[in-house]
Amino acid sequence: MLDGTGAVHAADREAIAALLDQGIAVSICTGRMYSGTREIARSLDLTGPVGCVDGSHIVDARDDRALLSRTLHTEAAAALLSVLGEYRPVTFVFAGDVVFHDEQGAPFLGYVRTWSDHIQQLDNVIEERRWSEEACVSALVSLGTEEQIRGAEYSLRTSHAHHLQTISFEVRRGGFDGVWGLVVRAAGVTKGTALEWIAEHYGVSPAETVAVGDWLNDIPMLQAAGRAFAMAQAPDDVKAAATDLLEADAWSGGGIAEAARRAKLL
Repeated sequence: MLDGTGAVHAADREAIAALLDQGIAVSICTGRMYSGTREIARSLDLTGPVGCVDGSHIVDARDDRALLSRTLHTEAAAALLSVLGEYRPVTFVFAGDVVFHDEQGAPFLGYVRTWSDHIQQLDNVIEERRWSEEACVSALVSLGTEEQIRGAEYSLRTSHAHHLQTISFEVRRGGFDGVWGLVVRAAGVTKGTALEWIAEHYGVSPAETVAVGDWLNDIPMLQAAGRAFAMAQAPDDVKAAATDLLEADAWSGGGIAEAARRAKLL
């Protein structure tokens, strides 16, 4: 839906406006924090709930009111910081509506800046607990070598799978050769649970929803939706979770418009 500058593709903006004109509810489920989603939602005239931080935070775009918040269990958060302290990847802490980092993360701010416009640097994000005094942790994102990321993920999965869920992946973008990423959230929270919550809010079943996704964190949402479209550039695992594959990709845009037409909503 977004182009390289972070703006909504024109074809998708027009399709969303047409859907809203027909009384069809449109929402966003994103890995971004609400501070990085608010302006997009408002630019599209969305006034209902939007799912942020992969379902950990659902906010009413009409008045910025939190409708649901799922944060990391205190015990699990402490264990998580211990594991990351052992493997020492670059780490960003998502707490409240702020992304916290330290000097180690400064070179990677371009990677996370689109997720929130509230970013704060600490002396040591792993050891300093100033962020924990301001708000509970909804997610952590770490970047490092494959060995660092896989080692940290294995430790977390073998000891705290009941409290935490993880996604690891190779970062495929310019300037990040050999960099791997790790996203950690509370167990049981996904874009799929966000879709289910939002569907219930509007009085429909998940089977009556249409979803569009292109990345690993979209898989639960695509599995929950009645009609699920994967963008052309999506990884194979994402395509396998969808009911339909789009011709549109992230660079050309128009994925929302194509999905709406093929689902006979427009």
